[in-house]
Amino acid sequence: MQQPSERTGIPDGCPAHGNVPLYGADFGSAPERTYTQLREMGPSAPVDIAPGVEVELVTSYDASLYILQNPTLFVRDSRRWNALNEGRVPADSPALPMMGYRPNALFSDGAAHARLRQAVTDSLTTIDQSRLVRLTQQTADYLISRFSSDSLGQAELMAAYAQPLPLLVFGDLFGCPPELGDRVIAGISGIFQGTPGADEILGGALTELIALKRSKPGEDLTTRLMLHAARLTDEEVLHQLVTLLSGGTAPLSAAIGTSAALYLSDDWLAGLPIEDAVVKTLWNYAPIANYAGHYPTQDVQLGNRTLRAGDPVLISFAAANTDPKLTEHREQLSSKAHLAFGAGPHACPAKDPAFMITSTAVESLLNRLPDVEMRVPFKELAWAATPWSRSLVTVPIRYTPRTLLPTAAPQPTAPSSPQPTAALPQPPSAGRPGHAAPRPKGGLFSRFRAWVNGE
Repeated sequence: MQQPSERTGIPDGCPAHGNVPLYGADFGSAPERTYTQLREMGPSAPVDIAPGVEVELVTSYDASLYILQNPTLFVRDSRRWNALNEGRVPADSPALPMMGYRPNALFSDGAAHARLRQAVTDSLTTIDQSRLVRLTQQTADYLISRFSSDSLGQAELMAAYAQPLPLLVFGDLFGCPPELGDRVIAGISGIFQGTPGADEILGGALTELIALKRSKPGEDLTTRLMLHAARLTDEEVLHQLVTLLSGGTAPLSAAIGTSAALYLSDDWLAGLPIEDAVVKTLWNYAPIANYAGHYPTQDVQLGNRTLRAGDPVLISFAAANTDPKLTEHREQLSSKAHLAFGAGPHACPAKDPAFMITSTAVESLLNRLPDVEMRVPFKELAWAATPWSRSLVTVPIRYTPRTLLPTAAPQPTAPSSPQPTAALPQPPSAGRPGHAAPRPKGGLFSRFRAWVNGE
């Protein structure tokens, strides 16, 4: 018999108050089974998102839209969280880094949210799309060059490709020098892996990056945020950068890995475009599965449940997208009607760049390794046992070993607006083999920049 945890008084791995647990191997291996069970309770149901942490999870597509599009009745500021304010949330709970308040657009409402979001959206819209595609292609080339000549012709796609690619793209878009880019990547990766001190590493690196851009502005997202008419403080800039990193890199990694695995699966119809695999991923395997904490400003009746003011309400994007009431006529809906990017005033501001990066990453893999195939059937792949995201643990692939030659780097183009465009890598030295030079010291971003510069 399980013993109660000393900090919560609840048996480890056992749901409190009879709630369905949204964590652990059972949930991670078959979340749809859990969503089916929850749907029987109505449009929402109480779950434990972590041991000792109860939330209301919305599984209905219509109810999710109602909440996402009703910012007056459902706010995002988690300082309203009753259980947290009353000391009923364990101090070391894995839910706190995901749900705890941060001074960014994600956890703001009203005028404060509008101001921060405008700075982010305006900065993102100045990125030239064609140059973003070329940056993604070059990043893909670099990562593929690191494993494509393996004599066995085998690799693990998540660790070698899907996970590092968004980190390198964001590091470049942020205008990071090599050493700072290494630390930013180490910090954000450590946060997702639960590494002690990762928050401090990331915060310190971004603080130095902001100070650098104050003295030497560049053509990058960091500078654009700092120079925006909203006049963000350095602390506000830092927290918006953290939001872009945390909300962009891990979901992008999941989308790239799942989309590639779907496209390479035996069930995929030959000839269908890569974009269809990305759309299917967003509908059926939403990278951000359960998130978007909302707090009712007053008691709200939803189905047969009363959502209490100040108690957290999470949206199950995964369950909403596969709602049986929706799937009966989903073919008639727009391919963009899914909720993988959210909806309403807090919808993801970078959904178009995210879709473009994902599609380009999968396309680059197929172009550079045209005979790539899965070593394990899609249905046998393991999923990460976490409530927050839907991500494959591994995607084992095989291919004919080859040495990848670098493609041309993105060339500067005239900006479409008075604002600067993103700073992108310079072309590598002509004729340089994919990895003929010794790999330089430093972290992943330093090695990438050295590869770009032909060092």
